Amino acid sequence: MSFLEGLLWLTLNIYHEARSEPQIGQLAVAHVTLNRANQGNQTVEQVVTAPRQFSWTFLQKSYMPTETDVFMDCMQTAMKAMISRDFTKGATFYHRHDVRPKWAGSKTYVAKYGDHLFYRN
Repeated sequence: MSFLEGLLWLTLNIYHEARSEPQIGQLAVAHVTLNRANQGNQTVEQVVTAPRQFSWTFLQKSYMPTETDVFMDCMQTAMKAMISRDFTKGATFYHRHDVRPKWAGSKTYVAKYGDHLFYRN
């Protein structure tokens, strides 16, 4: 997969998962995505489109962004994440603060960024 394809899928994931978050929350979501790709020796597209990993990939009818300016801001964040150090301490999971997924109890809590709680194995 090319750099541009990875950038597109990372941008889409930030856009659909965290576009209303402050940049620190968007960066954290991006680093989770990149951490999963690195740990699983996968492309960003494979991570993002894996079954039932990110809610937007199975709850929405279209991946097409509707807010162009917001999408472009998310792309800048994605580019920043791709060249910056991971500050999430290797987080590979997250969820909104108001959700209580069963899997969270078996993970190590890392931090809260924006409206999401971040975890690692």
